Amino acid sequence: MIEPRYPIVLVEVAEADAEEAGAHLFELGALGVEQRDATTLLRSPSGRVVLVASFSNDDDARAAVAAAPPAWSPRASAVVGDGWRDEWKKHFEPFVLCRASGARARAVVVRPPWRAYDPSPGDAVIVLEPGRAFGTGLHETTRLVAEVLADRAATLAESAVLDVGCGSGILALTAVALGATGARAIDVDPDAVAAARENAERNGWADCIHVDDARASALTAQYGLVLANIEAHPLIGLAPALEARVAPGGVLVLSGILAPDVAAQWDDVRRAYAGFGVREIRQRGEWIAAVLERA
Repeated sequence: MIEPRYPIVLVEVAEADAEEAGAHLFELGALGVEQRDATTLLRSPSGRVVLVASFSNDDDARAAVAAAPPAWSPRASAVVGDGWRDEWKKHFEPFVLCRASGARARAVVVRPPWRAYDPSPGDAVIVLEPGRAFGTGLHETTRLVAEVLADRAATLAESAVLDVGCGSGILALTAVALGATGARAIDVDPDAVAAARENAERNGWADCIHVDDARASALTAQYGLVLANIEAHPLIGLAPALEARVAPGGVLVLSGILAPDVAAQWDDVRRAYAGFGVREIRQRGEWIAAVLERA
């Protein structure tokens, strides 16, 4: 039996240049780009970010290597077989994603289906299989939004929740675990939509978490709480669509933005959402999340 072979190109860039480098790799024909840095299970060299770009064939991969800047140390390689897709599962153990206090005090615990967990009294356990979608809950950007949700647990039942770029659905799941009566989760990636739907069903919330591939610009409903954990560049482009989805008096939470001392992203994002006031900025590591409200 011939095992499947996946051509890839690896480049090494400074953290501040990762977004631009990723965009350039897509221009060179990449089908997808994965970032490995200090937060990922497969680490990058110290002080650098490794981008792993997948290509449909070896010729395209070699052409991309030839066209990429030499300073990126571009090199072609390949992944053989499917075992690598599940390698990360060895390291994915149950963990506390966030904690709510007050009358709705509880810890939200994320557990993969292949690990057992004995919950403590009050734990809200989410069973999560990310599949090929972003969103294990281990990344700082996801944790930042989850912590915002935990702090708003007392009022979640009063707000309709929209999760834009939902990935595995972890933030919509967290909102419901903390008391939201329902959530809409959207993503343009078919793998993400499938994973989020399966996770909603896995946790018995298929009736209260609606998942589909709608674009934010195509929606007409407004929500008291809108979440978008993506990246700075797409957040800027989505600004008109996201602003229109926030109900009067509602809150917009943006994450996936590098901190100002790491890269000049926040100023551009802030300008794109000039119609909103900044209620709060949170930081974890090199990332920030912004909690916005209508000015």
